[in-house]
Amino acid sequence: MFVLVKNATVYAPEPLGRRDILLAGERIAWMGQDFPENGTLPDLEVLDASDLFAVPGFVDGHVHLCGGGGEGGFATRTPEIALSSLVRGGVTSVVGVLGTDSVTRTTANLVAKARGLVEEGVSAWCLVGSYQLPVKTLTGSVEGDLVLVDRIIGVGEIALSDHRSSQPLVEEVAKVAAAARVGGMLAGKAGVVNVHLGDGPRGLDFLRRICAETEIPLSQFLPTHMNRNPSLFEEGIRYAQGGGFVDLTTSTTRKFLEEGEVSCAEALRRLLEAGVPPERISFSSDGQGSLPDFDAAGTLKGLTVGSVESLFEAVREAVLTEGVPLAEALPVVTSTPATVYKLPGKGALRRGFDADLVLLDRETLHISSVLARGRILLRNGTLLAKGTFEA
Repeated sequence: MFVLVKNATVYAPEPLGRRDILLAGERIAWMGQDFPENGTLPDLEVLDASDLFAVPGFVDGHVHLCGGGGEGGFATRTPEIALSSLVRGGVTSVVGVLGTDSVTRTTANLVAKARGLVEEGVSAWCLVGSYQLPVKTLTGSVEGDLVLVDRIIGVGEIALSDHRSSQPLVEEVAKVAAAARVGGMLAGKAGVVNVHLGDGPRGLDFLRRICAETEIPLSQFLPTHMNRNPSLFEEGIRYAQGGGFVDLTTSTTRKFLEEGEVSCAEALRRLLEAGVPPERISFSSDGQGSLPDFDAAGTLKGLTVGSVESLFEAVREAVLTEGVPLAEALPVVTSTPATVYKLPGKGALRRGFDADLVLLDRETLHISSVLARGRILLRNGTLLAKGTFEA
């Protein structure tokens, strides 16, 4: 199947100006100007993007594909992700995690769900592990899972500085990072360790100590939820200035923001103003994860569910409200997470890359159309693809 995206203003994510983009099957075959579409290719479908931006499909590096939660009992387990939620959010590549519950949710569930999403039309991978250590693996070792299981590309999310963590010793976290690093090297994968940061006072101390006391570099870790409170965010600025990656969570609530959580839009502006390049900043949605509200004693008072559709909404807010240029905002949901997780062919619009792209209204930045692996899943706001069991 051939699709021609005609006359788009392209951000790849860097601005390229007006371009036509020819998609052949699941790849970008050509980018340039004035493609002669008439009579040149059989069954060529043309999308007029004259009033639209064309940007890479979004990469969401932290989604609870099988659902999450459960901190308030069995009835608080959140539902698994639906394909339509990803499509509406412009998410064409997703990385799944477990979270708190590794008893009723398992890595096997996660791998199966990722493979199911691939069959439904998007790209999906996952991480092995959960909040707790030791890591519960499929093959008996972190290295084995990375080398032998195609969909597993890293470890996490491991919880630190949180009352729900397993309260590991720094040496235990270091050994997991070492195993992930070697397994990633052997498999040609990222082997990144996704670290859930809670509100505890230790913050990023473990990661700093590991990188200071061992040969493991900062790039082995992706600390997430770094905007959850002002002090952790300030620590994250210093961490990123020192060469580390920081991941900000877009799903939130009004209450959390009122209590001091830093919005992703504001956080991105402040990180850029502090001299942190977009190449070290990523957004992720925490989609389908629970957003629990605990009191000072750690008792659950209530919860809501994260949404993958919050991912680009945070980018949009950063551009329209905080004044961040689109070319500096887009990498946090495209090229940066694709680089951190070593996702080949993802995160950019290039010849030979995967045919994942999102068309945005030039005035409002609302999502107009979504294409994943060359297939049109959303066209002019109309959903064309749903999951197998969606009504």
